[in-house]
Amino acid sequence: MKSPTKPIIPLAVLPKNELGLTVRDYEGAMSTLCAGCGHDSVTAAITQMFFEISMPPRDIVKLSGIGCSSKTPTYFVRGAHGFNSAHGRMAPIATGANAANRELTMIGISGDGDSLSIGMGHLAHLMRRNVNMLYVLENNGVYGLTKGQFSASADIGSRSKRGVANVVAPIDPILLGLSMGATFLARSFSGDKAQLIPLLKAGVAHRGLAIIDVISPCVTFNDHEGSTKSYRFMREHEIKEIETDFVPWEQEIAMPRSKDDAKEITMHDGSTVRFRSVPEGYDPRDRQKVEDYIREHRERGEVATGLLYLNEDSIEVHELNNTPDVALAKVPFEKLCPGSAVLAKIQESFR
Repeated sequence: MKSPTKPIIPLAVLPKNELGLTVRDYEGAMSTLCAGCGHDSVTAAITQMFFEISMPPRDIVKLSGIGCSSKTPTYFVRGAHGFNSAHGRMAPIATGANAANRELTMIGISGDGDSLSIGMGHLAHLMRRNVNMLYVLENNGVYGLTKGQFSASADIGSRSKRGVANVVAPIDPILLGLSMGATFLARSFSGDKAQLIPLLKAGVAHRGLAIIDVISPCVTFNDHEGSTKSYRFMREHEIKEIETDFVPWEQEIAMPRSKDDAKEITMHDGSTVRFRSVPEGYDPRDRQKVEDYIREHRERGEVATGLLYLNEDSIEVHELNNTPDVALAKVPFEKLCPGSAVLAKIQESFR
């Protein structure tokens, strides 16, 4: 089903960002997903995020595979570049796109089936190469396009709509990322835009692969009693590790260390941000402690959300491969193909 064009009819004067664009300029086609789908809430968060950071639409590349989640790029930033790949194959397409033009901002939208089943091998290599992109995994625990079978992320004991309990151990994308050496791992809930938008901003700013696992309930097949990916379950079991906000790089603003619950600080743009201390002993830079913490809460039936792991000293794919600072797509033809004489000399050096 083709998505109808969304009419741009402003009902009021909308605020503009630094580029003179309104949030409507970052929207896409009208959604054809089920009414109430968590994926549409993720779309709204992504749209708002790109508007707030004043990202030029022409500098954005949207990538996806196959599944309900992979329809999401159609619904935001109509003026961006886009590529919808085969099932589970978004990661290698993203790697190629980033290799060709490192100057563009890559955002990939995938799902638990697309990423953790047929595409898990490709996702693993995306992590080890640390490709510079934002990877949003819309996680609902089912295959929504094929009538609600359990996906690889379904928890043991979680029940399907027809009452059958899952008996196969789930794959947790955060624990997978920790074991593979991923450099930015976060988890959020589609119904919590206040947390999700700052995480998306931080993911775009990260140098390397930023994976955000978003629990996004399927209202048709997985939002019932007995589901661990439902709206009710997430509202009752979500454990927020940090009151999340994202601040772009500016001159340092110092704040005295305090044990108070929250401190209100005036930022460079005149706005105020409330900072709250993280739980005692939690360090998002300690990979082993992060894994232990996630497993501990998981055993309690709790879902830890927020920025869970961060490695700021990571080396991304272009640094690993010593590529030019300029995008390969902009390298002159003469440098890419120096001629038969030069190639013959190179060949001769291997003899």
